[in-house]
Amino acid sequence: MSEAHDEHGHHEPDVEAEGVHATIGGYLTGFVLAVILTAIPFWLVMGKVIASPGWTTTLILALGAVQIVVHMIYFLHMTPKSESGWSLMGLVFTTVLVVITLSGSLWIMFHLRDNMMPMPPGQTRSGS
Repeated sequence: MSEAHDEHGHHEPDVEAEGVHATIGGYLTGFVLAVILTAIPFWLVMGKVIASPGWTTTLILALGAVQIVVHMIYFLHMTPKSESGWSLMGLVFTTVLVVITLSGSLWIMFHLRDNMMPMPPGQTRSGS
């Protein structure tokens, strides 16, 4: 039987039918990956492994993105199978909106700074 019945006749959905399997092994795997993905950026900065700060920052941001995915899979159980993929689709939609909002805000602030700075009298813009 795919649904459990209690003594009052109420139906409770079977957790295994939805594809969510919370096991100690899964949590330990997620924990170990999270610790490794935290230790690597710490080692990169403290050991000054990469001479370029730009490359170090880029690598730390990439490892942070990987860590977000690890947390979503191992701790939040957000997979394409969970809730028929709706939770993952909602996350993708939210991510797209956040990226559009942040990039648009940065673009506007950059151009405001460039185009709205007061100029001394008699000076023209360099782009004109």
